[in-house]
Amino acid sequence: MRRRLVTLAVLLVVAILVWASDRITLQGERTIFTVKCQRGDWVNGRCTGTLVPGERYAFRASVRRQEVLYWIRGAQSPYGKFSDCRVRDRDNWTCTVPVGADAKVTEGMIGGEPTTGCAGLPTPLHRIAKWRWWVMQLAATMSGPRRG
Repeated sequence: MRRRLVTLAVLLVVAILVWASDRITLQGERTIFTVKCQRGDWVNGRCTGTLVPGERYAFRASVRRQEVLYWIRGAQSPYGKFSDCRVRDRDNWTCTVPVGADAKVTEGMIGGEPTTGCAGLPTPLHRIAKWRWWVMQLAATMSGPRRG
């Protein structure tokens, strides 16, 4: 009985680590968990205010169609699509993105990490680890809405 409990505990820890790494998803998508800088500014990649959970940008890259669909998880807004892309897999792709509303989204990924922003601008996505985003989200939910 003890051996089964230890095995179950080890499997649970491994499952949590795999989930937290976002390396395996049921949908074959890549989600970028972001933070915002509340009551401050981004200076050299650092927030001068308070970090709060931001949007979760989801990307679904299609090798067959050479396109990338993207949306914000939990938002009511529709998805967007990049059509002029070179897609190797869900973690490695690049698209030619026209300057405009889509310019706030990354134009590619290398190894699952967003590349520079569109049209050569710095990436607007301030990414954090999935597990850290969920901890921040839980803390924000427990503390209630903040003003500012």
